[in-house]
Amino acid sequence: MLKRLLPTICLLLPLTAALAQEATPPAPTEEAASETETILLVGQRPGPGLWKVSKGDHVLWVFGSYSPLPVKMEWRSQQVESILAQSQEYLAPPLAHAGVGFWRGLTLLPSLIGMKKNPDGATLQDVLPADVYARWQPLKAKYIGKDSGIERERPIFVADTLFSAGLKQAGLTSGNDVGRKIDDIVKQRKIKVTSSSIELPMDDASSMLSDFKKSQLADTECFSKTLARLESDIDAMRVRANAWSKGDIEAIQKLSYPDQESACGDAIRNAEFVKNRPGWQNVAERKKALWLKSAEGALGANTTSFAMLRLSDIVGPDSYLTALKAKGYEVVSPD
Repeated sequence: MLKRLLPTICLLLPLTAALAQEATPPAPTEEAASETETILLVGQRPGPGLWKVSKGDHVLWVFGSYSPLPVKMEWRSQQVESILAQSQEYLAPPLAHAGVGFWRGLTLLPSLIGMKKNPDGATLQDVLPADVYARWQPLKAKYIGKDSGIERERPIFVADTLFSAGLKQAGLTSGNDVGRKIDDIVKQRKIKVTSSSIELPMDDASSMLSDFKKSQLADTECFSKTLARLESDIDAMRVRANAWSKGDIEAIQKLSYPDQESACGDAIRNAEFVKNRPGWQNVAERKKALWLKSAEGALGANTTSFAMLRLSDIVGPDSYLTALKAKGYEVVSPD
């Protein structure tokens, strides 16, 4: 329980868009979500093929994770299992951590009370534009129900609760079952694990929590774009989930959607309580630089290595693999 209570802000800071989810072009493509595709594929699915990064006879195989996926889908890839059996090193997904020790965490518990609430007792109706609040009402009724307490929470927290409820009702999950399965294989085979995580300093955790509770957040855009995802993108989410489970990366890239992840991340990254803390700056860039260093180290030391990245970190002009290609490595996409 303590782990869940400790700084909820740590789940939202740069750990959202810049650290988080999938590539997001500007607007939804309605016609791509055909009626037949709105039925989620369940049972055992292989997911996408692997990207091959190489120099000479040294190879790094990269697996692309994706979210959300069907709740009842069981992932099983014989290709991944076979390559992991040959690998000397596993590069864990790059993350950013903001933690405090157990006993220090206990002292912070009183500070967490009221952290999700709007400053000065304001309600959602007080802080949101009238048109955005009107859009929230039917979605609240559909996915959350009668919860008066949520009306006093900050829009960014409400958006997270609403989106999670929407995914659940749609038969989707943002959980990490695929990642856990890969972790299990790595542990069973005792493969060397290299972390590319950076630590976000929490030396002044009490002060940070206090500053957060008093600060205003520009999170209306985050809230509005979350509403847009649930208003227009549920069927397309199913299409993308099916596409990933079938290994159809092209289909995922063709389907665009409102980028609420970036908007929510911006609301936190641009807040005063973060701006005043240098150790919390440029998180995405630092994360990427550390992973690239780890990847080059693995390619230099091993004949076969394996890595897992979010799909958004694999494809596109600013992706991690594009950076490796610019350094002279050969990068081959799956068929």
